[in-house]
Amino acid sequence: MSDAVVEPPSTVRDAGPGPSDVADTLAKLDAARDAATAWARVDLSDRLACVRRFRHLVAERPDDFLYSVTIPQRRNRAETIASELLPLADGCKFLEAESPTILGPRPLPTRSRPDWLKGVEAVEHREPFGVVLIIATWNYPLLLPGIQAIQALTAGNAVLLKPGPAGADAAATLVEALRDCGVPEDAVALLPDSVEAAQTAIDPSPEVRGVDKIALTGAAATGRAVLAQAAERLTPAAMELSGCDAVFVRGDADLDLVTKCLALGMTFNGSATCIAPRRVFVHDAVAEELGTRLKNAFADVPSAPVDRRIADRLDALVADATAAGASLAAGSIDDGDPATVMPHLLLDVSPDAELVRSDVFAPVLSVMPVADDRAALAADGNCPYALGATVFGREDAARELAACVDAGCVVINDFLIPTADPRVAFGGRGESGFGVTRGGEGLREMTRPKTVLVQKSSWRPHLDPPTPGHEDFFKNYLRWQHAENASDRRAGMFAFLKEVYAQWRAKR
Repeated sequence: MSDAVVEPPSTVRDAGPGPSDVADTLAKLDAARDAATAWARVDLSDRLACVRRFRHLVAERPDDFLYSVTIPQRRNRAETIASELLPLADGCKFLEAESPTILGPRPLPTRSRPDWLKGVEAVEHREPFGVVLIIATWNYPLLLPGIQAIQALTAGNAVLLKPGPAGADAAATLVEALRDCGVPEDAVALLPDSVEAAQTAIDPSPEVRGVDKIALTGAAATGRAVLAQAAERLTPAAMELSGCDAVFVRGDADLDLVTKCLALGMTFNGSATCIAPRRVFVHDAVAEELGTRLKNAFADVPSAPVDRRIADRLDALVADATAAGASLAAGSIDDGDPATVMPHLLLDVSPDAELVRSDVFAPVLSVMPVADDRAALAADGNCPYALGATVFGREDAARELAACVDAGCVVINDFLIPTADPRVAFGGRGESGFGVTRGGEGLREMTRPKTVLVQKSSWRPHLDPPTPGHEDFFKNYLRWQHAENASDRRAGMFAFLKEVYAQWRAKR
């Protein structure tokens, strides 16, 4: 769930002068480096005990977390519980149950092991990176950095958390709670919320090693800037970036369900959600009816506060779309800052319109009639973002369509559940980024693999230098293992064994 291309200036906290941010970050980076080594040695069961205590704390003292969130898009604190605290606690419970399996040693299968390596055992291990920098966003200041931090800590990393704009209070609450639950003080540290802090953590100086992994939730433009700096140190990163999600409405879809889901997408968190619906590809046979239903539903959808710059950008993109033939069926913008935006509904939008190629963080929905699934997929390809998608229709046909959709996550006949299900790995493609958070894959994202191989056989033919006489030896082995038909493989096997016997005889 990424932020907008521009951050809301009204929510940017004064983080103090740049030099103090740099000094503070350097000190915390140095302390985290030592803490990471010690924390990685803590048994996984003890790390998970901290996660369990944190989950219980969220359940017992929810107000501590609720009152740290100040987002004007939220309708009430109940929405914060539903959108942040519940999925955060569920994510912890998932890690408690599944981490031992996900992070445990994994013997590699022997069935595909080359025959000449039959004495080799191989086991894959997962190890922490060291120090993970989490660059958070503003629209979900508890859930998104919370899950990433807890996954990183579970994997044995130390964490530096750089809050998003207006997210410092929520981030401080997270850090304090994790420390109260047993995470060492230097293993989870809060950075200033300035750009300088993140830059310093990534690339402190030629003499000082920066963080070992970056997890960013933000706009595509922010991702490019962070990656450019990370490239200097070849620092790996997971990038959860902008979205402009597609919705595919087949001719056999339940239009009541479609309408409810799309209206929720304009309402939930003021539509400041990266997997909010933005582009609707609807079959010609039901396009007119869906348009009427949506127009009626939008009359009851509340307005949302939107940063003035984003509102102005939305206004320009809507004007461009309507000039190209789209009709504005609902929506308005007032003159305030932040602006009050009534959700926009545009019908008969061209798939080539800039509006449906942009990551506008405001309540806007563009409806595009299409002749069939193939046309919908072709139109979807015009957009550079591929974070999430939704398909509505009869399940069997919807599954076939979902298999063809280019997106990190596809939901059939529902909405928002990827953020609520802790099993689901969440990440995008294209300009929506790469790498994942949450789920088993999100936990693995916070680790790097190490494979340990043990040779148990005394036969090590690869240690003998090859001679011209080995040519037939290798040819016969290649034929035995990889010839197309069984008779050729048998012939290769007998010839190879004959060569092995001859070499054995020669060494006696």
